[in-house]
Amino acid sequence: MANNAQHEAPRRQVHQPIRIQCQICHESFQNRSGLTQHRNAKHVEMPVYDPGRNNANLQGPQEDPEVQLFPAEPDVDEAGGVGGGEPDGQPEDGPEDDRMGEDQGQNNTHYHQHIDARPCTEDGGEYLPPGTPPQPRERAAQGDWAPFGSRIEFEAGEFLFKKIEMSAGDVGTIMDLWAASLISFGAKPPFANAVDMLAVIDEIQHGDAPWRSFIVQYQGPIPEVGQVPSWMTAQYTVWTRDPRKLIHLLLENEDFDGEIDYVPYCEKDEEGKQRLTNFFSGNWAWRQADTIAEDPTTHGAMFVPVILGSDKTTVSVATGQNEYYPLYLSIGNLHNTVRRAHRNAVHVLAFLAIPHADRKDKDTTAFRSFKRQLYHASLGNILTPLRPGMSTPEVVRCPDAHFRRAVYGIGPNTQDYPEQALAACVVEGWCPICFGHHNDLDAGADQGRRTEEFTEALVAMLDERALWQDYGIVSNVIPYTNDFPRADIHELLSGDLLHQIIKPFKDHLVDWIIILLIIIYGEALASVILDELDRRLATMPPFVGLRHFPQGRRFKQWTGDDTRGLMKVFLAALRGLVPDDVVRAVRWYLEYAYIIRHPEQTDDTLRRADEAWTHYCRFREIFRVAGVREDGFSIPRQHGQKHTSRHTRNFGALYGLCTSITENRHITAVKKPWRRSSRYKAIGQMLQTNARLEKLAAARVDFTVRGMLEGTCLSEALEAMIAAEDDPAEADMDVDDEEWQAGDDEPERDDRGARNAADNLDQGDEVGPVAGANEGAGGRPAAGADEELGDAVDGPQVDAFVVLARRPAKGYPRRLGDLGDYIGRPELPTCVARFIAGQLGQDPDVEDVDRYNDPDIQVTVYPSAVATFYAPGDPSGTGGMRREWIRATPSWRKGPARYDCAYVTHDPALAGFRGLHAVRVRLLFSFTFIGTFYSCALVEWFIPVGDEADDVTGMWVVEPEIDEDGRRPCEIIHLDTVLRAAHLPPVYGDQFIPRDLTAEETLDAFRAYYVNKFVDYHGHQHLF
Repeated sequence: MANNAQHEAPRRQVHQPIRIQCQICHESFQNRSGLTQHRNAKHVEMPVYDPGRNNANLQGPQEDPEVQLFPAEPDVDEAGGVGGGEPDGQPEDGPEDDRMGEDQGQNNTHYHQHIDARPCTEDGGEYLPPGTPPQPRERAAQGDWAPFGSRIEFEAGEFLFKKIEMSAGDVGTIMDLWAASLISFGAKPPFANAVDMLAVIDEIQHGDAPWRSFIVQYQGPIPEVGQVPSWMTAQYTVWTRDPRKLIHLLLENEDFDGEIDYVPYCEKDEEGKQRLTNFFSGNWAWRQADTIAEDPTTHGAMFVPVILGSDKTTVSVATGQNEYYPLYLSIGNLHNTVRRAHRNAVHVLAFLAIPHADRKDKDTTAFRSFKRQLYHASLGNILTPLRPGMSTPEVVRCPDAHFRRAVYGIGPNTQDYPEQALAACVVEGWCPICFGHHNDLDAGADQGRRTEEFTEALVAMLDERALWQDYGIVSNVIPYTNDFPRADIHELLSGDLLHQIIKPFKDHLVDWIIILLIIIYGEALASVILDELDRRLATMPPFVGLRHFPQGRRFKQWTGDDTRGLMKVFLAALRGLVPDDVVRAVRWYLEYAYIIRHPEQTDDTLRRADEAWTHYCRFREIFRVAGVREDGFSIPRQHGQKHTSRHTRNFGALYGLCTSITENRHITAVKKPWRRSSRYKAIGQMLQTNARLEKLAAARVDFTVRGMLEGTCLSEALEAMIAAEDDPAEADMDVDDEEWQAGDDEPERDDRGARNAADNLDQGDEVGPVAGANEGAGGRPAAGADEELGDAVDGPQVDAFVVLARRPAKGYPRRLGDLGDYIGRPELPTCVARFIAGQLGQDPDVEDVDRYNDPDIQVTVYPSAVATFYAPGDPSGTGGMRREWIRATPSWRKGPARYDCAYVTHDPALAGFRGLHAVRVRLLFSFTFIGTFYSCALVEWFIPVGDEADDVTGMWVVEPEIDEDGRRPCEIIHLDTVLRAAHLPPVYGDQFIPRDLTAEETLDAFRAYYVNKFVDYHGHQHLF
């Protein structure tokens, strides 16, 4: 029988009321150790290295000196004339410092002289003298949590509604449980139920932009005979908000202070070449300011361009109305990084109506015309509140608390091609920018762009049929921009990196290659070759941020992230399976895509991008000759690249105007609110959810600025209790926490942030899932499974550096001689001796190094190192800094060994890969010799094949260094000489790889490897 002795209850953890808060981001932790790990991982302090530690033979990585810039010159438009004042006739001196909101002495940046955003009085009656501080904002009293009763009410409401999106029933349940715990104290929970919580959120005044609706209905002739089409009698509801109110909310947001431009500017490098980054660095904003300044009453005003984005999205394919048409709004003043970071910089302006017709009517000319008219009539109505402020400045408050007189303007439209054709009133298949014929679009690239004036002249002269067939003009619809000053829709279409460059890589180029293989080899043999291509993709060596394709290309639904991942490795896998001209076409497409997407553009980068596209167009002819594209390449999305340089010069780096921004916004503005709805007439519930989310975000900004969110709810309650007891001694509450004490005693290091970052990730690896264990359906890896991500680092731009992990690896001998035997490198003590000699300024090939050969040196081995470097084109922090890991471990995620590759600085005077070496890191360790601490790596070298990159792929080829005994010789290098991790995909050749080869074995299995410059944007920029 079972023993009926009293069962001992399991040991329970005790809730720890003490919370320690990070003073930078205000996240809280239970002990000092948690705070230390968070601070060191997220708020890195850059190390200060001793120059004497640098390897005598291999210099550490260095950055080029900061480039100095000169004023701008006139830009020539596509029609051959000088544009309307874009940086032509710029003033010799920019506006005074008090007019700019940023230091104007840097980079020789030239600012607009008249539309210079001078601070003014609240009524806009006069401009303030230079140096006048802003008028203090009117704020609620300190401690006023209205409409919430307390901090706990606000944070509980925010947590339940925004963070975990708890259902109404569950909110009621948790409030009941909360109430049960408080009954004995006579207290109540923050809210009675979900209805009470939502009512309080609705009372928030900050961030309030009410929704309104208007009805649109067909007003044309109705058939007198037969059945009237249903779409002619239907009423279409458009939901919208006041765009002025949304712009005011964006401009008033104090969170954007320091990340906003008030004045259009032109920036030039030391050679007089323009530098294009944020929106206001482009020529279009300058031209608009010139036009506005023609009215002297606008001098001193601030230009506020409205960026619009629209794109249909599907929320469900199985239930009822599954398609929505959101219209988004942002302003061009905000920096690109703010829009891309999804920091409430993009608002939902409207939900446009989507008309539906019976199958027999949906392709009729009348219905198609009505859809176009509905779109333009809706946008005209939605944007009408802005029209007065486009001519007469209105006073707005800015993030720096100053009032300024704002002049609005319709800015660029970020849309995929079908929406571009709709907005420009052109026939699908024609270019909305130029007059190239739909059968030969590229021929129109040099004919100048379309303009509304020229279109109106054609409409006055030609009939509807001629306009449609000869010019691609839909003449029975007037673009919405005709109703607004300084707005030409053909000038405002900014192109789209996601749908016109990224996705066509798979939808066009990859699919063409598959058809080409079938044409050349037939279905059966083509399938064999494609299987080989899939195996090559599956065996690519792992790398930070690289998506793993365990089944190759074979999954049904491709996303933008899938295509980006394929672009990184496709070229190396393809070489040897198709003709070289096909590989060259892929190479030049990738070159173009990587150059044009970079967040910093110059005259040189745009010239290189245009050259790359020209090369691609030349090599893609193989698809025409082979019969894949017998009708040629008159494809609007590819033709659009003929205008991308112009768009970049007009609007700055297109990195900040990509539809990927609005597609990400779909998740929070459409898809999640729809899932939270009852699905019945969901639109009203979705609007309410969006309004509540924005109110909570605005309330958090307000409470933070007022200093009311310091610490945590719990710490604040404890402080209040202590203050009430008036016993200061209680403030130093004794917490017997071993980690706290350990954290206090831990010595500080300059490089602790980066070291802890590597250590924290390694800790996760020890208990994390095996690689590939979280694969999704169809072979796609689940997010975060095999796609190991790097880390964005907040902080200023600094020189690149690499440091070891904080915690050493377990199980390694500490004695140098024993370590060499343990890892199968008995020559390790000799390698260390040669390294020490080099560090002491001696030539190890000439000097006697035996005196430094000490097998008894105590060493510490580490599983990884972390590299921190400037990479604004890749996921990075506010200053453009990024961090990634370099691993050397016999077991990665409880699986096979992983020994990563890295770049080592060879000669900083040489550009690109010529100044670097590629190595395989076999061991990461440190030791102290005569009082000097050394961070080192045991590496195996790769030797470049030839003096130039491969002509076909554009990538350098390296081969492993092999000695006369057929072994890989090794060497010790200082960690300061390592630049960052490297990705070396194999040179597969024309032979098929073994079926049992795995990605972990790839770096040991081939005779040569490519230096993959397409693995990320930083690599592409530096590994030419």
